[in-house]
Amino acid sequence: MSLARSERHALVRTMSEVGPDAPTLCGDWTTRDLAAHLLVRERRVDTMPGIMIPPLAAHTERVRRDATDRQWAHLLADIESGPPKWSPLYLLDSVANAAEMFVHHEDVRRGTPGWEPRALPADVQDQLWRLARMIARAGYKGTDITVIFERPGGEQATVRKRGPRIVVLRGEPSELLLHAFGRDEVRVEASGDAADVAELTASQRGL
Repeated sequence: MSLARSERHALVRTMSEVGPDAPTLCGDWTTRDLAAHLLVRERRVDTMPGIMIPPLAAHTERVRRDATDRQWAHLLADIESGPPKWSPLYLLDSVANAAEMFVHHEDVRRGTPGWEPRALPADVQDQLWRLARMIARAGYKGTDITVIFERPGGEQATVRKRGPRIVVLRGEPSELLLHAFGRDEVRVEASGDAADVAELTASQRGL
């Protein structure tokens, strides 16, 4: 089973456990809001441009809000079934949805204080390491600081090379991926000049 598929099932289980009104790390969105986003992203082709193009975002948001009116159980069932065959994401699920499902699963898990990182298998962390390096190339666009990722075993990767100022971020690939996506509820250690670390932390992160 692909990482996208296993995280999809895990996300639905977690959403089912916490209910539709639980907080998430996605601003003021509840789990219902997040579920509607996932559903619309995969099943409403007309809303896809609005996810990335600000002038088109109003239509996407209207459709997403309408989707929140659906019964909770039906929302979850449609998310768990994955993209339908007519969706552009159907053939791209394992590629396009691995990071999406993992990050949003953690958005639900970490939306409530007291969370702890999951103990993930080594092969999953290896997959997340590849994703983290890829996402980070665009994830730190809000700063001209050079960013280096470092795994617990010492393996490093320069994920964004900009200038002489350098910040090294150390943590499991799962945590580094979340940080690159703009999440602050992470277990990441940063080293470098204190001002540079503060600037990177406060900068625009994510896609």
